[in-house]
Amino acid sequence: MTNKIEARQRRARKTRAKIADQNSVRLAVCRTNQHIYAQIISACGGKILASASTTEAEIRKEIANGGNKAAAALVGKRIAEKAKSAGITSLAFDRSGHKYHGRIKALADAARENGLQF
Repeated sequence: MTNKIEARQRRARKTRAKIADQNSVRLAVCRTNQHIYAQIISACGGKILASASTTEAEIRKEIANGGNKAAAALVGKRIAEKAKSAGITSLAFDRSGHKYHGRIKALADAARENGLQF
């Protein structure tokens, strides 16, 4: 029997293997209890093209708590803006094995509303 961490890591490995087969740029999301982070990683996996998180000064001014859906939506909007300025519109969504629910969904929806396609 596996525990929650091993199950999440197994789901993340499967997702990343499929994204590697597609050879596409990916939007990777990392979630902790207090913050949420998003990075756009190149297709080869060796270079971070853009990043946004609730630890950035611009986002911290607008939010009181970095661990809620409102903060995740701001990070999604910010990563979409940075991606568009880098010339990226289409990418794969890597949720790092987390369920597509709550903060992960809020970040993805905000990124889609601001011009990203995945």
